[in-house]
Amino acid sequence: MSSLSRELVFLILQFLEEEKFKETVHRLEQESGFFFNMRYFEEMVTNGDWDEVEKYLSGFTKVDDNRYSMKIFFEIRKQKYLEALDRKDRGKAVDILVKDLKVFSTFNEDLFKEITQLLTLENFRENEQLSKYGDTKSARSIMLGELKKLIEANPLFRDKLTFPTLKNSRLRTLINQSLNWQHQLCKNPKPNPDIKTLFVDHSCGQSQPNGARAPSPVTNPLMGGVPKAGGFPPLGAHASFQPAPAPLPTSLAGWMANPSPVPHPAASAGPVGFNAPSNAGAILKRPRTPPTNNAAVDYQTADSEHVLKRSRPFGMSDEVNNLPVNILPVGYAAQSHGQCSYSSDDLPKTVVMTLNQGSAVKSMDFHPLQQILLLVGTNTGEIMVWELGSRERLALRNFKVWDMGTCTVPLQASLGNDYTASINRVIWSPDGTLFGVAYSKHIVHIYSYHGGDDVRNHLEIDAHSGSVNDLAFSYPNKQLSIVTCGEDRVIRVWDAVTGAKQYTFEGHEASVFSVCPHHKENIQFIFSTATDGKIKAWLYDNMGSRVDYDAPGHSSTKMSYSADGTRLFSCGTNKEGDSYLVEWNESEGAVKRTYHGLGRRSASIVQFDTTKNRFLAAGDECMVKFWDMDNVNLLTTTDADGGLPASPCVRFNKEGILLAVSTNENGIKILANNEGIRLLRLVESRSFDASRVVSAAVVKAPPTMGTFGAANAPVGSSIIDRAASMASVVSMNCDNRSLVDVKPRIGEEVLDKSRIWKLTEINEPSQCRSLRLPDNLTASRVSRLIYTNSGFAILALSANAVHKLWKWPKNDRHLSGKATASVAPQLWLPSSGILMTNDIGDTNPEDAVPCFALSKNDSYVMSASGGKISLFNMMTFKTMTTFMPPPPAATFLAFHPQDNNIIAIGMEDSSIQIYNVRVDEVKTKLKGHQKRITGLAFSNSLNVLVSSGADSQICVWSTDGWEKQTSKYLQIPNGRTAPPVSDTRVQFHQDQIHLLAVHETHIALYEAAKLECLKQWPLRDANRSITHAAYSCDSQSIFVSFDDGCVDVFTASTLRVRCHISPTSYLPPNPTSRVYPLVIAAHPSEANQFAVGLSDGGVYVLEPLEAEGKWGTYPPLENGAGPSTASATPNSDQPQR
Repeated sequence: MSSLSRELVFLILQFLEEEKFKETVHRLEQESGFFFNMRYFEEMVTNGDWDEVEKYLSGFTKVDDNRYSMKIFFEIRKQKYLEALDRKDRGKAVDILVKDLKVFSTFNEDLFKEITQLLTLENFRENEQLSKYGDTKSARSIMLGELKKLIEANPLFRDKLTFPTLKNSRLRTLINQSLNWQHQLCKNPKPNPDIKTLFVDHSCGQSQPNGARAPSPVTNPLMGGVPKAGGFPPLGAHASFQPAPAPLPTSLAGWMANPSPVPHPAASAGPVGFNAPSNAGAILKRPRTPPTNNAAVDYQTADSEHVLKRSRPFGMSDEVNNLPVNILPVGYAAQSHGQCSYSSDDLPKTVVMTLNQGSAVKSMDFHPLQQILLLVGTNTGEIMVWELGSRERLALRNFKVWDMGTCTVPLQASLGNDYTASINRVIWSPDGTLFGVAYSKHIVHIYSYHGGDDVRNHLEIDAHSGSVNDLAFSYPNKQLSIVTCGEDRVIRVWDAVTGAKQYTFEGHEASVFSVCPHHKENIQFIFSTATDGKIKAWLYDNMGSRVDYDAPGHSSTKMSYSADGTRLFSCGTNKEGDSYLVEWNESEGAVKRTYHGLGRRSASIVQFDTTKNRFLAAGDECMVKFWDMDNVNLLTTTDADGGLPASPCVRFNKEGILLAVSTNENGIKILANNEGIRLLRLVESRSFDASRVVSAAVVKAPPTMGTFGAANAPVGSSIIDRAASMASVVSMNCDNRSLVDVKPRIGEEVLDKSRIWKLTEINEPSQCRSLRLPDNLTASRVSRLIYTNSGFAILALSANAVHKLWKWPKNDRHLSGKATASVAPQLWLPSSGILMTNDIGDTNPEDAVPCFALSKNDSYVMSASGGKISLFNMMTFKTMTTFMPPPPAATFLAFHPQDNNIIAIGMEDSSIQIYNVRVDEVKTKLKGHQKRITGLAFSNSLNVLVSSGADSQICVWSTDGWEKQTSKYLQIPNGRTAPPVSDTRVQFHQDQIHLLAVHETHIALYEAAKLECLKQWPLRDANRSITHAAYSCDSQSIFVSFDDGCVDVFTASTLRVRCHISPTSYLPPNPTSRVYPLVIAAHPSEANQFAVGLSDGGVYVLEPLEAEGKWGTYPPLENGAGPSTASATPNSDQPQR
């Protein structure tokens, strides 16, 4: 098929999609094989329409085309098979096995046998590899993620996954152009052509079937026979062209000041009319000739961006679509697609960091002036302020009623039943001196913000009966006010200084979902939306609603203006899961644009944001979708490297250079464009965090909130230190706001710097939270310790070869179910009561070197204590298999990050064996160490395995060919001697590029590829030893334990101690024995939680106080301070003795 014929297919696909010929669209996609509609494919997989899934796929690939295709069909048929087994429909399962899965037996007979054996099980989840299979919905979702990756990697789908960027109704536009061209070719073109058919060419001759007619208000519809709802209007509907320009719409302000008694039409009532442009005369550069008697005014279609350039024979112009015959409607007047001067490169799409919240993010807002301060609210009622430059959580507040005595009786009753609340909205005031929090129970909290971690209670308002659904700041009468709405169907306005109620707006018949205050000229008003899809507008006069119309699809909608306040947008989702992102014509109460690209059947309400008067962003289908405001077609998308929920929260900073997106794992990903990356790098390179300085640069007293004046309000200094003026940052961000240039005196600055940072010392139990985990089993020193990947449990391996598993309960008092020092866990055993005990052979387990590794899905653990390696089922504690009897014994285990069947096994004889569990075979042996292996770490990014040995050496091995790339001996600090055998450990930073090396004499940071030592912290005291160390989950901290019982928290980037935890703060006094941590483990999602395994067999979980929220404060690099030792000198190639 020629290129033009192929493009014609795309035009037809677009036409069919616009006309809602849904089945025909997908049939053409399949039969042509030109475009694979991933969204349609996802819908079929989610619904389990397996026959349709395979039928659709057959238009693009066959089972045996390549390995990707084979894997795609196998996963689909396997899922169909498992669902039949889950329904206990064994007849159907056998049918699928024989007809669908048998074909794969020729490629992998063992796998087919294993699948067949599932028929013999009462529940296929008894199979270890399927033990984590959840319900059908979750299984389909997981499989869908794998299928998308396979399809994207399959070369047969190359160039078929993206629909060409087309302007709206492109086929209709081409027809218009053709008819206009034909009309200009007429010898005597008439002013009112009567187009009756597209089957023959147009002519204005009297005898022609497609000729001219006399002007008439009504003509016969051409395409009335098209039976589809939403088809285009009759062609004759605009046969009489109106020479007069359309009147300009009344502004919203004027409309609201003079309310019409007639309610505005619902957005869904019908198509928006096609108005001639108000400046139509200006469009023509010169008059057309011929015809001289044509009084028609140019119309603008989606293609009419250009104007006439010169006269041509027969009156034809270069831009034929600007001729006077407008036959097919192709969009509203003045729409211009495809000509945006902005690039998608301007959007923040690069993931620069991940912040670990610990609970699900519900709402976010960037500070209006300090561009890298992020306010976050969660489903457990936590409020946090993050500083992105240092990736530090500056402030934390938990849900708590400040004054229970002033609460209403319903609120007291609600809290009596359940003293928890989720956050529905957090938002900064326009000048950043206040922020508000709307809770799911009655309450609104207003805090005043004074820079750094200085957050103070300002107002507590018992605002609504039930949930407070939204909150916003406004300033009627130049006084800062707070607007709230709630489950009680009411909107209220409160004084931001006193908390006094100013206005109450009633009229909604359902829970009020959101509010959007705004002003036009001198008129202040509020838009409100309800869960029944109704939109109302209110003036601050208690006179009732000024408008009443419907949101698209009767959806629960949030509204937002562009940054310059000239354009109004809304985004919402209805009960059927249909989502709508639209721009409004305020004066008419009608939809002006509907943006394409939102998914169907959204599980939750889609959230959106606007930036720079240029772009829209919405969180949908586990990704962030972007639109140019002037183009209804999707501009671009990003999945932010994966891990996003179905409808993530999204929030731009004011300059649009940073974007915060919530994740599945209770975290936040920060995305940046090039300008945002430069800003963050500039911030990180500065000497200290000026947002922490409580000097004259920060608001010293609570702001005067009686009068709102953001333009000249003194604000906290930016994160840039005083050496770089604020003006330079403002210039870089294209920010022309007027800011006060604060220049503290030298004396003040010195004083403030002395107060910026001080080592935090924790010596008393009251200074931190600690919990010794309950244990009624035989005590034996803890040799290995790890959190499960979910963060819900801790697994320990004792020196007596016994494993212990503690699980935290999930209940009304502990909603997250995550490990914490605030709730005691249960020492968990299966109903059989058996213990996971390693094979010990002929060895004394106390003399062995224990090791274990946990699979990524927490379903099984591989472990050894001097004997054979055992594989345990974590659900049943049963031993699945044992292998590799000593000698040599295994001393360290690590799963390959991309294949759980591949294990790196460090051995007592100094070798490393790469072992394939499935085929029970050693693929290769790596040799490079002189003593036993003590540590192994894989890097996905570098495709390497790093090993450490008791010989104090580190080796780097390629995972492609398993050859050694480089090796280095650790540099032993001056004054210390390397012990003959050292328990050296290695762990990769979150970036998978930098490496932490732990030795009893020091810790060091390396660039892993070349083993270049970047920083080193030596332990100068020869009477102390480091026992273990681990990165925090966000790699911003390093937890280091010592043999005197102390634990130090280091700032990872500088290797500086910022918090010292004495054993007296968490261990009971015991003068008869010396107890200290042997191992330390970091929580996988709580950046400030860690656990220690002790020499007496105990396990403790430690966390900072809730009021503190973190271990100490980050030390500055100023005042002559720096890393405790300079970057290490080059290492020698031989160990130092």
